[in-house]
Amino acid sequence: MPVESGSSAASRQAKQKRKSHSLSIRRTNSTEQERTGLQREMLEGQDSKLPLSLRSNLLDLFGQIEREFENLYIENIELRREIETLNDRLTAEGQTIDGGDLTKGALKTKASHSTSQLSQKLKTTYKASTSKIVSSFKATTSRAVCQLVKEYVGHRDGIWDLSVTRTQPVVLGTASADHSAMLWSIETGKCLLKYVGHAGSVNSIKFHPTEQMALTASGDQTAHIWRYMVQLPTPQPVADISQTPCDDDIDFSDKDEADGDGEGPNECPSIRMASTTLRSHQGVVIAADWLVGGKQVVTASWDRAANLYDVETSELVHSLTGHDQELTHCCTHPTQRLVVTSSRDTTFRLWDFRDPSIHSVNVFQGHTDTVTSAVFTVGDNVVSGSDDRTVKVWDLKNMRSPIATIRTDSAVNRISVSVSQRIIALPHDNRQVRLFDMSGVRLARLPHSNRQVTTSLWNSFDTL
Repeated sequence: MPVESGSSAASRQAKQKRKSHSLSIRRTNSTEQERTGLQREMLEGQDSKLPLSLRSNLLDLFGQIEREFENLYIENIELRREIETLNDRLTAEGQTIDGGDLTKGALKTKASHSTSQLSQKLKTTYKASTSKIVSSFKATTSRAVCQLVKEYVGHRDGIWDLSVTRTQPVVLGTASADHSAMLWSIETGKCLLKYVGHAGSVNSIKFHPTEQMALTASGDQTAHIWRYMVQLPTPQPVADISQTPCDDDIDFSDKDEADGDGEGPNECPSIRMASTTLRSHQGVVIAADWLVGGKQVVTASWDRAANLYDVETSELVHSLTGHDQELTHCCTHPTQRLVVTSSRDTTFRLWDFRDPSIHSVNVFQGHTDTVTSAVFTVGDNVVSGSDDRTVKVWDLKNMRSPIATIRTDSAVNRISVSVSQRIIALPHDNRQVRLFDMSGVRLARLPHSNRQVTTSLWNSFDTL
């Protein structure tokens, strides 16, 4: 009578275990509907302020999560049994083969390779299941509703930056590649004032925190401070505009720029002379901003330096050097003497001027491509955007690693953060503007334009 080998007996035992295990799975699936019905009856009997449809949807989602992890648990048990069977077989074979340490080493290598493959299978199954669960939650998130409120037509080239005054009268400022900056009535869309004192592209515009003064940075290697006086027109009755959902299929075509000539630049008064001109850079001045209090300003340039100036004397106070490539942006903290600069060298730097006698700097290497902008929020956060298609939220109290990372499908340009609602607006190279909260959850996508979106802005009423 033939004697069954140890390996064939182990294989037969594993098959019997798998067969009995598959029967238990079928029994579980057969009672799934009964269990779901019982849970629904219990849910309906409980007191809750949530609508019944929402509660039912949540129950379906949690039921799906339970089934997914139950399947993972079952597969994990099955794979562990296979590993144990394999180890028993290899141990039995190792005892019958002579060869000393060499044979044991070969068996250990074979067992390690098999275990590694099974472990990789477990990881792949787990990732696929959890991705499916996360997608289920994302699909149920309600989408925000966006509405086109006003268009501001008058510039003859691209607009690089936007800003809103912090004091009355509240106006919108725009900086353009057509060598001009314009002030607009937010309500009527009418041009109130045009600054034409620069000899190059106007790359940024920022308003003084308390006075009617504007700071502009230009490709002519200078930054200008100029005073303005405007009178807001009487707002006209606004026609009823139906709300437009933020769907990808909706397009707002750019109007012909000539259409705005009739009531735009021709009727708009202009200023040609700056009250203060800041000269020290040897390259394009890409951005500028006021420090808290408005007595100093900081500028960022393609000459790899940021300069700190005294407004009253126009003198250079500090030259902030250290970046290895051109600077792309600078931003000041709204309540503290802090400055953040970003650069094409994939870093952004935090400069601390709270102590007048000494200033410190911290370098952050959280991106793999050009950091296009880094901005402060009202709280203790910094938000950085990059050409590596990511946006990262940092805590000023612990800047070792970001507290949230947003991954997108296109390079991110100059970002802005809502003051009160803490919503991040991301303008992309692919003509999209997306809205996220500070934890990285996407809230909406604005209808896209026919041109690249270079910047975004929240006004004092948290309207984008």
